[in-house]
Amino acid sequence: MKVSAELKALQARIGHTFSRPELLLRAVTHSSMSSPTRDDNQRLEFLGDRVLGLVMAEALLAQDRKATEGQLAPRFNALVRKEACADVARQIDLGDALKLGRSEMMSGGRRKQALLGDAMEAVIAAVYLDAGFDVAKEMVVRLWGDRVHQVEADARDPKTSLQEWAQARGQKPPSYDVMSRSGPDHAPVFTVAARLESGEAAEATDNSKRKAEQAAAKALLARLEG
Repeated sequence: MKVSAELKALQARIGHTFSRPELLLRAVTHSSMSSPTRDDNQRLEFLGDRVLGLVMAEALLAQDRKATEGQLAPRFNALVRKEACADVARQIDLGDALKLGRSEMMSGGRRKQALLGDAMEAVIAAVYLDAGFDVAKEMVVRLWGDRVHQVEADARDPKTSLQEWAQARGQKPPSYDVMSRSGPDHAPVFTVAARLESGEAAEATDNSKRKAEQAAAKALLARLEG
């Protein structure tokens, strides 16, 4: 198979040259570009998620040999969730190599968090199938870098923590209201308010509704506990 300039550049950025470059091509092919002669990356995404999980579980156990399962679980979730994968994808400019159908390309698919996160998982699987677990592990550890060491000691979902705070004081679960939505469809910006029954509230803005909710919950918790 002839390797395109985009795939050669991507190989350099991830630090692995494929003996079977067709695996990398499949990893960067979105379902909007699949055809009877071209597979998309959905099955690789499924596998890559599991490979990433094992690598991160091993890394966290090695980093903190005294942590309990309850302490490790939120750290693990922070490192493997779609946002983390998308952040790494942006770090290696994975969006530049994605193979997208016209509709996805026109709607800004190269910048979409979900597409980037899925493709990053697919690339991990492609390396695993091409060269084995040890090589895939080395790549993941290198690309995730200091994220493993800097993940918050308590990386629990702020929304869960805020709900527990409210329930412990006899209040109803917090509500989340979208105060505004701006920007084009492919790059929206949400401002969300987190509110408690007792009246306390905080707002946050992000490019995904979920992240804005989390940031608002975190801001409100900081205010309540400060």
